[in-house]
Amino acid sequence: MAGSSSKLQDAAAAGSRRKKPHEEHVNHEAWAIPYGDLITLLLAFFVVMYSMSSVNEGKYRALSDALNRAFKASPTTMEPIQLGKVARRGSRRDSGLMLSEPAGVMQMGGPHVPVSDRDTVVAMPQVAYLHSTRLAEVAGAAGFRELEAMAGEIRDSLAALIEEQQVSVRELPSGLEVEIKTDILFASGQAELDRRSLPVLSELARTLKKFRNPMQIHGYTDNLPISTARYPSNWELSASRAASVLALFAQAGVQPERMTILGHGEFKPVADNDSPEGRNANRRVVIFVRALGADELPANNFVGRPTGTVGG
Repeated sequence: MAGSSSKLQDAAAAGSRRKKPHEEHVNHEAWAIPYGDLITLLLAFFVVMYSMSSVNEGKYRALSDALNRAFKASPTTMEPIQLGKVARRGSRRDSGLMLSEPAGVMQMGGPHVPVSDRDTVVAMPQVAYLHSTRLAEVAGAAGFRELEAMAGEIRDSLAALIEEQQVSVRELPSGLEVEIKTDILFASGQAELDRRSLPVLSELARTLKKFRNPMQIHGYTDNLPISTARYPSNWELSASRAASVLALFAQAGVQPERMTILGHGEFKPVADNDSPEGRNANRRVVIFVRALGADELPANNFVGRPTGTVGG
């Protein structure tokens, strides 16, 4: 009995040794799932990048036409283009810039833009740009008209001195310049106004006080040295002469806050100091009247002078 059980155990052991271990199945296609996810993410990334880099042709065409009009280039016709926030006719955000009629022409000092009979879409950034550009042009024209009127009055009132070349009036892009030779204003080496100067400066002040343009009063001398207790150099002499003119203007009614003075001494000559004529030309007082900007012009400069309309 014991022998038979021993044989059975040996046979079972031998059979177990003959059994091969079970091999686990390896999935060789498992890499395809993360690879597919990666490809999908890359595709989505490139689609987003492409959409962000696409050029808005209409936007740049509108900007180009606006710049052409601002710099007086040849006008081009442009269809209404929607840029960013827009306002439709009858909406609460039209800001008064909508057309009053469903069909017509919008005119803002530039080319005519056809308007369809459907709801009009106005590109608000472009309209604001054109409006500010046109406003600057209108303000510049109004300021120039003021300077022209001022120059005309000064030339009429000081015609005799202009003919004698004691006074000159020049219109510059930035303002109006009135130059007076100091020989009719001051004695040599002095900054007190001569009696002969009072009618000239009073007449000039009568015109200047009608306007509100800022003014600079510049004093100049020749190169002859001066050294006194009151005027140690030509700096002090030129500044004191400009201050004397300012004081007379203020007494005559010109607003003091409009005026400033500058003394240049002998350092900005307009002629050669080697001759008496040249030194005479360099001894001068210059009143520079600055042109007003758009934010400084009185409101009545625009009344009755329309320069652009919006309508059919």
